[in-house]
Amino acid sequence: WMKIEVNGEPREFGGSTLEELLRELALAEARVATAVNGEFVPAAARAQRRLAEGDRVEVLAPMQGG
Repeated sequence: WMKIEVNGEPREFGGSTLEELLRELALAEARVATAVNGEFVPAAARAQRRLAEGDRVEVLAPMQGG
């Protein structure tokens, strides 16, 4: 298990990729933007983007309304 931060909250994660983290958060099918350590990660690259101890992950949902 590694300690990472997701949207500013500490979390322990037993997987290895950003895609696995989104699956664990029940966001695998959601339309969200993702960044790791301030660097945007496109949806097509999430399965290859490995996470490491101390990484800061941001998951942002698009805003609706007007």
